[in-house]
Amino acid sequence: MTTRLTDLTARQLLAGYERADFSPVEATRAALERIEAVEPQVNAFVRVDAEQALAQAEASARRWHRGEPEGLLDGVPVTVKDLLLQRGGPTLRGSRTIREDGPWEEDAPSVARLRAHNAVFLGKTTTPEFGWKGVTDSPRHGVTRNPHDPSRTAGGSSGGSAVAVALGAGALSLGTDGGGSVRIPASFCGIFGMKPTYGRVPMYPSSPFGTLAHVGPMTRDAADAALMLDVISGDDWRDWSHLGPAQVVRAGLAEGVKGLRIAYSPTLGGQVAVAPAVATAVRRAVGALAEAGAYIEEADPDFSDPVEAFHTLWFSGAARVVEHLGADQRELLDPGLREIVEAGARYSALDYLAAVDTRMALGRRMGRFHTSYDLLVTPTLPITAFEAGTEVPPRSPHHRWTGWTPFTYPFNLTQQPAATVPCGVDGAGLPIGVQLVGARHADGVVLRGAEALYEAGVATG
Repeated sequence: MTTRLTDLTARQLLAGYERADFSPVEATRAALERIEAVEPQVNAFVRVDAEQALAQAEASARRWHRGEPEGLLDGVPVTVKDLLLQRGGPTLRGSRTIREDGPWEEDAPSVARLRAHNAVFLGKTTTPEFGWKGVTDSPRHGVTRNPHDPSRTAGGSSGGSAVAVALGAGALSLGTDGGGSVRIPASFCGIFGMKPTYGRVPMYPSSPFGTLAHVGPMTRDAADAALMLDVISGDDWRDWSHLGPAQVVRAGLAEGVKGLRIAYSPTLGGQVAVAPAVATAVRRAVGALAEAGAYIEEADPDFSDPVEAFHTLWFSGAARVVEHLGADQRELLDPGLREIVEAGARYSALDYLAAVDTRMALGRRMGRFHTSYDLLVTPTLPITAFEAGTEVPPRSPHHRWTGWTPFTYPFNLTQQPAATVPCGVDGAGLPIGVQLVGARHADGVVLRGAEALYEAGVATG
């Protein structure tokens, strides 16, 4: 029973509670036992709140016993990335510069929504320091490892969340994505991850990385993500940039992809070298979308790599994160973070505004592109997971994580919804992801495309 419960989706858990096949207490105990068993190998958790989780599960079990569940996720075990505030415990952000003493009295908006829907909070998951890079290791919490091969990275920055979902340590997790930080680890760990349209899920406190940063669901499949997105999106006065009332997306999943116009860009116009196993798996996924009735055309959005503009915005944000720290505290930072902080502090206001201009031009280009295509499909990443504890693969010509994530960060610049769906493994058994990108506000279309891959049996995990 324990193994079976940790393999279930949130929807399957809720159906089991309704039939009284098992209770939220049993599901929560199974998840906690799973954490205890796997945590020494993968290091996915900053903190586990077993006592609190069991108390929440017992309250949920009483509601289900009365036939009066409250909320869409009543009794579902969840985890939260340790960049997001969760009242009752510290949010350490992977940094030795943050004190644990509180008070910690506020939930981030997305966490508050999960609480209002009576999800069961298992604990907080690991992140690199302040979420600054595409792998998960930090001076405070060490290296988070891939569930398929602990010698490999889990990706980042939502690496702990991806590992937790992949290993059954909670069916759902909240991640953040400023340059791929949901999609990168979801792809490396073989789960579903989505970056919704910017502002769809309100954020508080505002990210120092500004409007690059999104909050999104990390789940076992697209249908669970749609359910979770319906819970966490909507109004919150603390976020001046939120998009207003929630769109209900889960009802549209069954519409499928028949008649959708899909552009398939295997290399972004020859700009990206893609590993053969990745290319093969992604092409197979595109074929499944065609068989499901979508119109497929190989087409590129025709933009040059915006990495310099992204670096200007990202490194400037990092400099802002640590601006208040004295020299002694800065010595405690991840050395790579110190490097980009120093670079970010050298940019001028004119440099920043030039990067904003590049960003706006890219947004207009993608807006025009989506007048012709409902979805853009690419590999999520050109490679599979590499050695843990390094920012870039060994012998890579790149110095920073953006060198091996060319398919992800452009769509943070444009604020578009983008999701990764597991679509196979390479010869070493490491997961491969396919990315689906939609026009701004077309979150439901992205989820429909992802659901079609699960229905076709292409999606794995």
